[in-house]
Amino acid sequence: LYELKSQHIGVGLINIGASISYLKVPDKNGKLDDIVTGFPDAQGFIDCDRYFGCVVGRVANRVAGGKFILSGKQWVLPINNGPNCNHGGPHGFDKVVARSSCNVAKTSFCNLRCLFFSVTSPHEDMGFPGELVSTVTYSLNGDTLEVQYNASSDQPTPVNLTNHANFNLGGHVSYDHKLSVSADHYLPTDEFCLVTGELAAVKGTDFDLHEPVLLTQDLLSNLPGGGYDHNFCLTREKTRHRAAVLTHQTNGRVLTVDTDQPGIQIYTGNFLGGIHGKHGVVYNKHTAICLETQNWPNAINNPKFPDSVCKPEEPYKHTAWFTFSTTD
Repeated sequence: LYELKSQHIGVGLINIGASISYLKVPDKNGKLDDIVTGFPDAQGFIDCDRYFGCVVGRVANRVAGGKFILSGKQWVLPINNGPNCNHGGPHGFDKVVARSSCNVAKTSFCNLRCLFFSVTSPHEDMGFPGELVSTVTYSLNGDTLEVQYNASSDQPTPVNLTNHANFNLGGHVSYDHKLSVSADHYLPTDEFCLVTGELAAVKGTDFDLHEPVLLTQDLLSNLPGGGYDHNFCLTREKTRHRAAVLTHQTNGRVLTVDTDQPGIQIYTGNFLGGIHGKHGVVYNKHTAICLETQNWPNAINNPKFPDSVCKPEEPYKHTAWFTFSTTD
């Protein structure tokens, strides 16, 4: 277990899946709470199939039918989610014990300044082409946790890395969150949560989150699938831009998410239920929300989507910024 620590925030990190095991931030009264789901020990992260806090890859989200064509060849992946391959397959990066190294901080408030995790995925690992060398770097700068992903391959291969942290700004109390997302469009999905390939406008729908929306039980339960589990389409500019803002109405915690990626997956814990986690808490439906910065899902099979192929001459890069603050 490693800890990044600033004046106000503490982040726990483990080698299994390069996972965030805890994230302690203050509310408007200065009270610290752990605001991510997780387990009291490493074995819990190994046994659970809900991706708590981990980096998922090689390709986050679903690949249709577990198949794609690249470099004139069809590549076949293992099926682990309905008829599709999800989050890199049954033995994706979430279960890998990543190598780690750290920089010791010289500031008065930090134990560690940043922590590096690295994974080498061999050619045809989970069916994907090419040897892929991936790194994720967690850096805590004041009230901002920066997560930087890098990957290089010796041949073209799809890559879409993200972190699957489940946030609950209330600690472990469900609902009472407001969410805004900077997106004019979203990607509709089928009954297996696979994108259909359609680009739909959010205007006039429950997917219009330009203004903060209270995530009530009624709202989420009446959505297809019992909540959000959708990619919201952000700007395609590869510079830092606003993705989402999550606010807890009662305690005043605010999480602002920026990214250089064209999408963010909003997932409201629709499939959680009966999971015994840390602090003696049982995680049930809508206990937490994922804010996963990413490329658009199944981009390898949709030529109109942003390119997801990592090439030897074009390494993969992706940065997400999670900034914590409070409001009255």
